[in-house]
Amino acid sequence: MSNPGAPSLDQLTIFLAIVDAGSFAGAARRLNRAVSVISYGIANLEAQLGIELFEREGTRKPRLTVAGRALLAEARAISRSVDDLRAKVKGLLEGLEAEVDLAVDVMLPTERVGAVLREFAQQFPTVQLRLHMEALGAVTAMVQGGAAMIGVSGPLALGVEGIESIAAGSAALAPVAAPDHPLGRMARIPPGAAREHTQLVLTDRSRFTEGRDFAVISPRTWRLADLGAKHALLREGVGWGNMPLHMVASDLASGALVRLAMPDHPGGLYRFSCIWRREAPPGPAASWLVDRFVALGAADLPVEGLSDV
Repeated sequence: MSNPGAPSLDQLTIFLAIVDAGSFAGAARRLNRAVSVISYGIANLEAQLGIELFEREGTRKPRLTVAGRALLAEARAISRSVDDLRAKVKGLLEGLEAEVDLAVDVMLPTERVGAVLREFAQQFPTVQLRLHMEALGAVTAMVQGGAAMIGVSGPLALGVEGIESIAAGSAALAPVAAPDHPLGRMARIPPGAAREHTQLVLTDRSRFTEGRDFAVISPRTWRLADLGAKHALLREGVGWGNMPLHMVASDLASGALVRLAMPDHPGGLYRFSCIWRREAPPGPAASWLVDRFVALGAADLPVEGLSDV
């Protein structure tokens, strides 16, 4: 059994440049090197690994072999990790951030936000913080556009190009209404009955939610960009809607709102992620915020019977 050698970062850089440029000459131009240097570098890499990465026979352009395709994702991951390392070291060398812009999803418990920011003020008294409370895709839009350095976003951030994320807990959502609302007076709501009543729906103006609905089952909707306004209208009996359980716990206890027994729409889990742009990883103060939100989110208790919204 052969034991492959350890490729150098420069060899992996050449390998990725050939793949991205589509040719050895293109890679040479991209890396500002001679074509002979590119050919020599990839030949050494193949010799070290003991496999061929490109098919060169019978084709004008080098094509990845089966082995080359298998290693491509790993090579990209290593390159990205090194880029992240260099960017983080650069931030450390430049010192602590003077200010941090943080965007937070309105679904995140305010008690958690307050606890983290109180600790932050004690840990980093010289760092100015700007807090933006946003709904749905607006958090991701702010981070992607550079208006916020980091964010605590809902599930819309997952899979967005150029955005790195790490899980930071979840919030349970449940359908609620005022006790004098027609649905609130039903001990058990028949399937489909909620479609006959106005549903209050949280929305935002970002492109990530354009043309998309989440947990909307009624054709009759009122759309609001403010979660507090939605909460107030629910208490007034204007309609029914989904709310974070932590936000309406006191209302449910006092009877100001009732949890709707809807077997076809029991609610769901709204998962949070800390996010940042891959090209601009958080510095020391922002990294501390990410770590704290992740740590507190890991303590969230699982909720049985609820799937992701």
